[in-house]
Amino acid sequence: MAVVHRTYGAHRFKHRKTFTARKEESAFIRSKYPQKIPVIVERYPGEKHLKSLDRTKFLVPQDVIVSHFITIIRNRLALTPNQAFYLVVKNKSLSNMYTTIAELDEEYKDSDGFLYISYASQEMFGANWPGH
Repeated sequence: MAVVHRTYGAHRFKHRKTFTARKEESAFIRSKYPQKIPVIVERYPGEKHLKSLDRTKFLVPQDVIVSHFITIIRNRLALTPNQAFYLVVKNKSLSNMYTTIAELDEEYKDSDGFLYISYASQEMFGANWPGH
């Protein structure tokens, strides 16, 4: 029997639900809340420094910009000022902080109807991570 690492496989949203179930759920959310985007936020596979969020599903207003969303995730992760992290969509780092969630959704929405965003740490400004 294969061993599944905690950040891979069965713990990821796409592996917990079938494609059909995910598509039905996102369609229901989008019809009930037409001004909001269903977003799945998960720790980047292989990430070792940042903890997992207490939840993965977020319902984000369309006009929220990336910089505000980063603040929301940073607060949920309880990061200190010297801990940096970045968001990744389809293996691309989000560099334009003024892009809206609706614009990301339009460009990167998955075929199941959810927008998937990963987060990962980045060592900057000489920060020392616990355990180094």
